Parts: sequence; C-alpha cells; structure tokens
Amino acid sequence: MQKFQVSPIGTVHVNEKGMSIEVKREYLPALQALEGFSHLNVVWWFSDFDSEEARAVLEVPQPYAQAPKVMGIFATRSPVRPNPLALTTVEIIHIDYENGMIHIGYIDANDGSPVLDIKPYTPSLDRVETPGVPAWCSHWPKSIEESAKFDWESEFLFSEDQ
Repeated sequence: MQKFQVSPIGTVHVNEKGMSIEVKREYLPALQALEGFSHLNVVWWFSDFDSEEARAVLEVPQPYAQAPKVMGIFATRSPVRPNPLALTTVEIIHIDYENGMIHIGYIDANDGSPVLDIKPYTPSLDRVETPGVPAWCSHWPKSIEESAKFDWESEFLFSEDQ
C-alpha cells in the first residue's frame, strides 16, 4: 500500500474567545492575497479519532434520524474512517497576517486539531447550484448560514465518541 506523508500547516483553536486557525510561522507567506475572500475550505485531521480500530470501520448503524439502517462510512461525515480527513467551509471573520491567526465563524473541529491545508472558497469551483441528496437528508439546510439555526441535535443518533 502506498503511503503519503502530510505535515500540519497550522492548528485549530476553539476557546471562550471564539474559533481560529493558527498558521505556523514558516507558512505565513502563504497567506498573501487572501483578503477579499469571505470563506475558506479547511482540510484538517480528525486527530481525536485516528486509531487502527477507527480506520477499520467501513459501515455504521443508522447515524442520522431518517437515514438507512446501515450506511457505508463514505456516505457519512463521521470522523471514524479509513483516512480521518475532514473538509469544512468556514467564514473568515478576520486575518491577522503578522501572527498567522485566521479568526473564523465556526468549524466542526476540536481544539488542537491539525490543519493540513486551506484553500479559498470560490463559487466557480466549490458551489453546486442544484446538488442532489437522498430523501432522508433532503430536509437539511441548504447553506452554512441556514445550518446555524438548524436543530442538528435531533438529527444525529451517535454519541460524541463515535
């Protein structure tokens, strides 16, 4: 099996001050020209779920309220997966270029999660006008903005440690 080596470019911070991404000092030049973008795609590592056992999980019992009774892990956004990669679109609140701090509105990562890459969100490449989804999740919000007001607690059937 071919293996790939990745190194974090930063770290997610989640605390009472809010949420941010701290970019390592050696990557500060890579932040140039981000001004003007409202959102980023953040590729991060589900580090809290990186174990041989978690990587071996290929199917899970019904993780969402209206989902099928069994789902393949690739049909979920679960952190338990063969390669615990995550992708989250985040709103940029402010960028402190000097200190490498990107203050963001929300990210579904835990404090200390390694960030592998960031890319600017561009509608021409990242937005799908009419995406298709299965009937069981068709009632979910159609945007990040709507998601903030949605009752996600009633949708998820799994616990924090899954």
